[in-house]
Amino acid sequence: MDTVSHARRTEIMRLVKSKDTDIERALREALKKEKLRFRTNVATLPGKPDIVFSKQKLAIFMDSCFWHGCKKHCRLPSTNRSYWRNKIEKNKKRDMAVSKKLKSIGWRTIRIWEHTITKRPAQTVEKIVKALK
Repeated sequence: MDTVSHARRTEIMRLVKSKDTDIERALREALKKEKLRFRTNVATLPGKPDIVFSKQKLAIFMDSCFWHGCKKHCRLPSTNRSYWRNKIEKNKKRDMAVSKKLKSIGWRTIRIWEHTITKRPAQTVEKIVKALK
């Protein structure tokens, strides 16, 4: 059973961002320092990638540890565990399908965990720069 009312839970969930998250802003700033040009949240591509390098056909997704089921950091809430387990499994399956679809139309994808961006930002940028060459 949830510890807050349905109305309060709806309000809380409405505040969960799908774009311009802290990790997205941090990585974009790091890429701009490298003088890289990119587009963000490209709705015309499958999965609406967080960052897109169109010329190189490279799509970057920044996956939060909770919503995408990081094996190291995802901790399910103590209530309604079966709901959350199913939700996160669906997210993971969707992520795989999106990557497969992008590959089928000639795009490469890089998926980066939230904890990698926050703990190793320089290596994250280096990985992207290397993929662009």
